[in-house]
Amino acid sequence: MIQEKSTKMKFPYFFQQILGFLTVITILMIVSVVSLVHFGRNTAIQETENRLFGYAESIVEENLASEQLETIQNVLLKQGVSFYVFDVEGTLRYPELPPDIEARVVPEHIEQLESGQRLALTTEQEDMLGNPRETAFVYLPFFQQSDETYAGFITVSSPVSQIDRQMDVLRSNLFNAFLLSTILAILMSIIFAYYQVKRVNRLRKAAHQVAEGEYTIQLQHKERDEIDQLSRDFNRMVTVLKESQEEVAKQEERRKTFMQDAAHEMRTPLTTINGLLEGLEYDVIPEKQRLRSIQLMRKETRRLIRLVNENMDYENIRSNRIILNKHFIPLEEIMDEINEQMNELVKESSNQLIVEDMNALRVYADYDRLKQILVNLIKNAMQFTDEGLIIIRASKKEHGTQISVIDSGIGMTKEEIQFIWDRYYKADVSRVSTTYGESGLGLAIVQQLIALHKGTVEVESELNKGTAFHLYFPDSDNIPFE
Repeated sequence: MIQEKSTKMKFPYFFQQILGFLTVITILMIVSVVSLVHFGRNTAIQETENRLFGYAESIVEENLASEQLETIQNVLLKQGVSFYVFDVEGTLRYPELPPDIEARVVPEHIEQLESGQRLALTTEQEDMLGNPRETAFVYLPFFQQSDETYAGFITVSSPVSQIDRQMDVLRSNLFNAFLLSTILAILMSIIFAYYQVKRVNRLRKAAHQVAEGEYTIQLQHKERDEIDQLSRDFNRMVTVLKESQEEVAKQEERRKTFMQDAAHEMRTPLTTINGLLEGLEYDVIPEKQRLRSIQLMRKETRRLIRLVNENMDYENIRSNRIILNKHFIPLEEIMDEINEQMNELVKESSNQLIVEDMNALRVYADYDRLKQILVNLIKNAMQFTDEGLIIIRASKKEHGTQISVIDSGIGMTKEEIQFIWDRYYKADVSRVSTTYGESGLGLAIVQQLIALHKGTVEVESELNKGTAFHLYFPDSDNIPFE
């Protein structure tokens, strides 16, 4: 007893979709918030430094007079801005400090300032309570008006705590926006994931129905995305499976019919052979009839061998287990051989076989298989023709040769033409003859051999007027028929 293993769904596709959407949105929001805060802070500090440089330029324009510096200092202190004036040696000149305190800047700054460069720094300092405080400093060099020599520099500073407060407010607003966006993103993700999963489940349900043997399912699609393309391909797959199942059922039905026919055909010669052997064994057959009995057994044996060989030959051809030895064959040569081989058979059929002038034509084919093709078609023509004509003609075509087998027999309808290449098919069971072939494999073998030659076969037929088979053989394996 076979037990199905229960499979747990580890992580449903629905939640995979939601997680994927949320992950992308979360990463995008975090990167956006961090980038925006970083950019806003840098921009604010840059604006503060530009403002401090503006103050420094204004101080230089006042010629650094003590009275004016005091006034400027009072105005700037109200804005939280302080400034210092250093001489050429880097010693503080304004404001004045107690004698025991000396303020200087590091030499590397002086070297940059002497070259005329402006400097802007942001550092952490302790306030009066000992708390760290970030402060922006700008350094602006000034020069003697007489000879433009370096005379010192001005330092202007301002705390950037206000910028940090603004950034905190910005972070808070962005965080609130992030929460709101996340909630909306979850809702949209659920809706979109549900829609996508619903489409996938529709495919899954349809696939399950096909697995149960339902081949009439067709999914609606609008060619919008890959799922729609998958639905389209699914529909094609179902159509092919349906056709395959129908073909299998049809072939199975024909196989059963053939097996019944073959059993019937084999039973008759086997019964005949068995009866004759018993007669010979018990000496009930007169001496004069023994030779004929042996000949009859040989005839029935050949009939059985022919039936078996045709089936084996068809299977070998269909399975590509034969190798063609193709070369250019003179048609006159092969037709002379076929004409001689089938001479007695043609006489018995009351038909007339006419081989038209081949005009030294050659055909690129395997000799034995080409002969098999033509013999099968001629026998087929004789089977469905009474006291008529069977004509073989050939002509040169572009990149190939065409051979036609034409008869004046009973012909076929368009519906019958569609099935003549099917294995075991018999267009008219009442006209089946063991002389010309009884298995229903002759035309199926012809079609397979033509395909192996990379050629084509066309059929023209009119009921009660005859049938024509037109075979095309290309002159090379690389030339397709057009």
